[in-house]
Parts: sequence; structure tokens; C-alpha cells
Amino acid sequence: MSIQTVGVVGAGTMGNGIAQACAVRGIDVVMVDIQDAAVQRGLATIGASLDRLIKKDKMTAAEKDAALARVTGTTDYGALKPAQLVIEAATESEPLKLKILAQLDELLDSATIIATNTSSISITKLAAATKRADRFIGMHFFNPVPMMALVEIIRGLQTSDATHESVKVLAERLGKSPITVKNAPGFVVNRILVPMINEAFFVLAEGLASAQDIDAGMKLGCNHPIGPLALADMIGLDVCLAVMNVYFEEYADSKYRPCPLLKEMVAAGWLGRKSGRGVYTY
Repeated sequence: MSIQTVGVVGAGTMGNGIAQACAVRGIDVVMVDIQDAAVQRGLATIGASLDRLIKKDKMTAAEKDAALARVTGTTDYGALKPAQLVIEAATESEPLKLKILAQLDELLDSATIIATNTSSISITKLAAATKRADRFIGMHFFNPVPMMALVEIIRGLQTSDATHESVKVLAERLGKSPITVKNAPGFVVNRILVPMINEAFFVLAEGLASAQDIDAGMKLGCNHPIGPLALADMIGLDVCLAVMNVYFEEYADSKYRPCPLLKEMVAAGWLGRKSGRGVYTY
């Protein structure tokens, strides 16, 4: 299948990043959210991101204008109908995703591929909630989407070879380096990464070192570009907790228990950069 138009459900950090990645590569995008204010924020974020590329001489003003012209922001789900691929990029909540996927499944042409940007929820389970399980796949982008090369392409038990190939070709067209992953909670990268972040919270809670020294240790000792606690703030502590809860439930293994400090900070509304306070204050 030749993908010329991509739909994106969700205009937040991941959604607008996916929309930008498509638009700069000449693909038309329809970006949908439930509130017009969220759509406008998403469009503004794309514009600001492209402005930074212009300042770095990586894009011209004309190329920015052309990219923005390819993005349609709307609250109307019906605008997604022309898309050959729709990527769900809503909050990491299984009930919410199931609700959105049911709506998309009913709306879209039977040949349209549906992908989910979930970072932890079973692709097989989500696919089974649709009438197009063979045309359902995981397409897990990494934050910030315009900068990160990796896309995990996750095949559910039902995903067809043709669907996998179409999505892999699209990822490469976006300038990404896709890897193919079997369905399992957390897939590959987050299966390793998020438990590491959770362990950093245990180390912090036990008072073994300050947040700054924990992050410095991992940056200097393991050559990580950002420390695990600062990364948690960037991802969102609520997202990290949600992922750990999925692991704990799905694997029934105590090694995936969320750190109590992480749970308490989320309960306090200290979610990281997006709330102005997490492990650090912004």
C-alpha cells in the first residue's frame, strides 16, 4: 500500500512530533484532537520546532511553510477518512485507546491501516478490539520524534506481512531506522529503559545519592546523554508509572513493582516538565 496521507490522533507531544516528521517528508497529515485548544497548541509546537531548524540552517523558511501547509489540524474525526494510515497517539491509557480504536475502526475504510504509538500495551489485545486485526500494528516513536531515529514496529499475533511491510517502508521514508519487535509488554527499549528509571527512583528514595549525582553517575559512567531521573521528568512520571503498572500486572513479577516514591510523586501531581515539577523544578 502506498501511503500518501497519514492521520494522527492526538496533538500532544508525540502526536505533533509524528505529524511534523511526516510533513517535512512530503506526506499530508490530518492531526485530530478532542479540543481545538489542543490542536492549536500542537500546530504551534510544530511551527516553533521548524523555526529552530531554520535557525540551525537545517531548513529554509519556504520549506517550513510547505511542511506546515501539509498539516491539517481539526477536532473532526471524519477528516481522517482520506488517510491510508492512522496512528493513534493518545495518552497511555488502555481504556482510552480502546475507545479511540473502536471509533476509528467504525469510521475508516476497511483497507486503512491503524497503528498505535503505545509504549507498553499489547498490540495483539488492541488489534483484537478491531475488525481489521491483520491491518493493525504498533508503531512506537521515541521522544522527541523529529530528532530520534528509532521506530519500534511491533507485530501483533494477527498482523499481516503486507501491513508490516507498508509501515516499515513509511518509517524509512520518514528518515527513521525501524526495528521489528515481537509483541510483549514494553517491547524492547522500554522493557529495558523504564525498569532502569524505576530503579533510579528506588536509589533516590533510599538516599544513596542525590538526584543530581544519580543522573551524573549514569551520564558519566554509562555514557547516557541524560540521566534516568531527568529522563523521567521529560517522559512524564505518570507515563513511567503507567508503564511499570503494565509490566507488574502482565508479568506478575515483583521486580516490576513501581517504586513507592514514583507513585507518591505522581499522586502529588509532580509529573515532570509538563507540570513544572517532577524530580526537578522547571
